[in-house]
Order: sequence, then structure tokens, then C-alpha cells
Amino acid sequence: MYHVLLAVDETESRAMAQVNAVVDLPEASSEVQATLLYCFTDNPSGGSALQVGGIRRAMEVLDDAGIETDIVESSGDPADVILDVAEERDVDCVCVGGRRRSPAGKALFGSVSQSVILNADRPVLVAGAKHAE
Repeated sequence: MYHVLLAVDETESRAMAQVNAVVDLPEASSEVQATLLYCFTDNPSGGSALQVGGIRRAMEVLDDAGIETDIVESSGDPADVILDVAEERDVDCVCVGGRRRSPAGKALFGSVSQSVILNADRPVLVAGAKHAE
């Protein structure tokens, strides 16, 4: 079984790009297991990952594709949480969503995807949505 961690944020188009990348893996319905991760940067009201539209839609698509899926929710620095969950779950691959940013925007705000790519000790798949913000 090939275990993929999909680190999903609130942008549904990016989540769908990530899900489609996983569904398109060879023999996905029989050989791929997916863990959806949603990281709250701040969650004082005790929200659930299932309240996030991208998570619900991702679960539907993965289920329809016959891919065994579970959900993990956490809080903290997203890049650190992604790397920690990848290690804890001993996943084979991490799938993150990419977005277009100007070089100045990247320098000023950083990038979760970039941090995961540079610090992961396992393969990282970046799936970008054409119209994601």
C-alpha cells in the first residue's frame, strides 16, 4: 500500500488538484491510501476539519475513486505540522497544493509548500490549480 498525505488548505480548487493528482496515481483504487490533513493556524472555537469545504469534497472524490481515506486535523505552523504528521504516519509521499506568487510575495510571506519541499525526508508532490489564489 502506498500512503499519501494530502495537506489541504481552505482553497477548494487546490484541494481538488491534489486529489486529482492522487486519483491519477497508478492503481490508485487498490494500492493507494490517503490521509487528508488540515492544519488550523488558530482554532479558538474548536472547529473541525470536516467543516472545511475542500476536505469534504476531497473525501467524496477519494471515496468515489475507491481510495481508503482518513482525516487528521491539527494546529500550529502548517509546514511543521505537515512534516511531523508525515513522519508520525510514515507516509510514502506528501502532496501539497501550489499557488502562484510573485518573487516578492514569496520572500515576504514565505511558502508552506517551499518549506515542505526543502525539509521533507520523503518525496513531495506539488499539485497546482490553474485558478487557485
